[in-house]
Amino acid sequence: MQVDDGWSASGLPADFVDSVPDNFSDTAPRVIPILPDTRHAPPAPKTTVTAEEARKMLSRNDSPDIPFDVAVNPYRGCEHGCVYCYARPTHSYLGYSPGLDFETRLVAKANAVQALRAELGRPGYKPSPINIGSATDPYQPIEREWRLTRGLLELMLETRHPLTIVTKNGLVARDLDLLAALAEQKLVVVYMSITTLDAGMARTLEPRAAAPWRRLEAVRSLTDAGVPVGVLVAPVIPFINDESMEHILQESKAAGAHYASYTVLRLPWEVKTLFEDWLNVHFPDRAQRVLHRVEDLRNGRRNDPNFGTRMRGTGVWADLLRQRFAVATRKLGLNRHRLALDCDRFLRPASAPGTAGTVSDFLSPVGAQASSGVPFPAARPVAGGARGRGMRQLHAAAAGQLSLFD
Repeated sequence: MQVDDGWSASGLPADFVDSVPDNFSDTAPRVIPILPDTRHAPPAPKTTVTAEEARKMLSRNDSPDIPFDVAVNPYRGCEHGCVYCYARPTHSYLGYSPGLDFETRLVAKANAVQALRAELGRPGYKPSPINIGSATDPYQPIEREWRLTRGLLELMLETRHPLTIVTKNGLVARDLDLLAALAEQKLVVVYMSITTLDAGMARTLEPRAAAPWRRLEAVRSLTDAGVPVGVLVAPVIPFINDESMEHILQESKAAGAHYASYTVLRLPWEVKTLFEDWLNVHFPDRAQRVLHRVEDLRNGRRNDPNFGTRMRGTGVWADLLRQRFAVATRKLGLNRHRLALDCDRFLRPASAPGTAGTVSDFLSPVGAQASSGVPFPAARPVAGGARGRGMRQLHAAAAGQLSLFD
C-alpha cells in the first residue's frame, strides 16, 4: 500500500531545518515548507498482511532499564524497514526471515481490542501505564486500513487507562481527537523516535518510516493539541548519526517536546548480520570504523545484553555521549520534569460479546470485521485447531520477551 509519509511532497535538502535560537520563548512557531519532490524513490516492496487471533495482548517485563512494565503490540513485523530494528529476530518464531519478511509479511492481531478488553476486565487487574509500540510501530502504514491502534486508544479512553506510545510515523496525528481527550486526564504521553534529520540518511536507514520533517510536524501538532510529547534519539550509531544528537534535540524542543532520551545501537542475533551488510553496501568507507566503535561501547563485543549497560554502553565513548546529552538537554530545558500518568481513574470495561473468559477460536477472517470495525482483507487464512493454538502460544511467548528497548 502506497502512503504519503512526507516523502512525495518534501523535495527538501538533506538537512533543511534551520538552527534553533537560544531564546525559545520569543520564537514564534515555524512552518516547515512542503515543496515538490523531484527525486524518484525505488518502489516499495509488496506487503502482505495476515490476520491472527491474539489469546492475550499484555506483555510484561521486569527489566530495570525499561521505563514501563506492561506493553501491547497490535502488529507483528514492521513495514518501516529500519535496518537496526531489535524486533527483527522475533519474526523467526513465525517461520519468517528477520530480513525482508519482517518488513513485508506482516501479522495483524485482528481481535486486539476485544482481547485487551477481556484482560482489563479480569478480577484483580491493577492498572499500570501500558506502552503501545514496544516491539513494532503501532502507526506503521498498514494502520491506515486496519485501525487497530485507534481501536486500542478508544478502549483506553473508555476505561480511563494510562498509556504511552512510541512511534516514528506522523500518522499518530490522525488520532489527535482521542489523544487530546486522554491528555486532558493525564493518561497519555507520546514518544516520537527521530534518528536523523538528514533526509538522505533517513531514506537509507529507515526506508518506509515517515520523513524526519513529517515527524517534527507531528510533534508540533500533538503539542498544540495539549498532548505531552517526548523525543527518542534512538539508536545512536557511531559515525552514522551520532553527530546529529544536539540538532535533533534542538528541533524537537522547538516543535514542543518536553522530554528526551537516547539509546545506543544494539545488534542482537540476526540484526548484527543485517546491519553489517547494510554498512558495507551504503558506507563501505567507514564500515569497519563503525563496527569497531560499537565494540568499544560494548566491552569488545558487537552486542551487550546485560541490564544496566545495554541501552547506553560503557567506556569513554559512552561517557562522552552521556555528557553531550546532559549538556544539550540542560541548555534546552528538556527533562526538567517527567509527566506522571494517572492510574487512579481506571474504570473496569463493560463486557463485550466474545470477550468473557477466553477468546474463542478464530475462524477465517473472510467477510468478518476487525475489532476496530474495518473488514479483514479477503483470503488471509489463519491457522486454527491444535496447531494454530500451539503456534499462537509460541508467538505470545516470543512477544512476552520483547520491550521497547530489547
